[in-house]
Amino acid sequence: MTGTLITVAPTGAESSKADVPALPVTPEELVVTAKECEALGASVIHVHIRDDEARPTLDLGRLRATVAALRGATDLIVQLSSGGAVTDPEADRLAVLDAGPDMASCTMGTVNFGDDVFMNRWEFVVELHTRMRERGIVPEYEIFDLGHLTALQRLLDKHGLPAGEHVHVDLVMGVPGGMPGTTEALVACRQAMRDLPEGTTFSATGIGRSTIPVMLASLSAGGHLRVGMEDTITYAKGSPVESNMQLVARAVGFAQLAQRPPLTPTQARALLGVPAPEAP
Repeated sequence: MTGTLITVAPTGAESSKADVPALPVTPEELVVTAKECEALGASVIHVHIRDDEARPTLDLGRLRATVAALRGATDLIVQLSSGGAVTDPEADRLAVLDAGPDMASCTMGTVNFGDDVFMNRWEFVVELHTRMRERGIVPEYEIFDLGHLTALQRLLDKHGLPAGEHVHVDLVMGVPGGMPGTTEALVACRQAMRDLPEGTTFSATGIGRSTIPVMLASLSAGGHLRVGMEDTITYAKGSPVESNMQLVARAVGFAQLAQRPPLTPTQARALLGVPAPEAP
């Protein structure tokens, strides 16, 4: 792999605006963040949205407007979260696809998520995978634990390759209740991916203090990077993150040191099997 796919996850559903004032929660803030991060080297944006009170929402009208705004202002691949918040019902999570993103996340199993449970029943995963393929939406398979890779192999064997026919996973590491954010855990996942289709690619996300170890381990293993304030709100001990730009800039620096510079959005689309956006 000669380049690095850098995904920015700017908001998430966990942190509050009151606790993290720099968190982009309005459509305007999200567009500004997207443009800044694209200029630095991000090629994918993983999107959660908030309502007018900055609370997590899956409101379909707001999702559609967000997708349109991001496409109008950037060339980034727009990837919507189908996870939402851990309390969101399955029907609302499936309806995210109606907003017509380039990509959407597909979490491959249930996992303890701090004091909560992030529920992903097998039937729901199959339905999400199938709907995405029917609509030409490319999935990113979210992996919170080693067994989720085995579940992905089962999904592909039983229900076929995804839209775009390329398999891309994101290893979400360091969530309390999931796999740890360690080199050893990443290597174990990397070995398990040998049973997935040839050419499968992966990104890795380190939550909180595991951010830097996971970035370095992923680059050394031929993987890609996801960073952002969804997953990390402290830049260094005692130093809050000032903006998503700060996290993307650090990821870009690491990628360049590894002699794997950031992929452009066009290169990222070719890698992931995401079609070019339609002309307005």
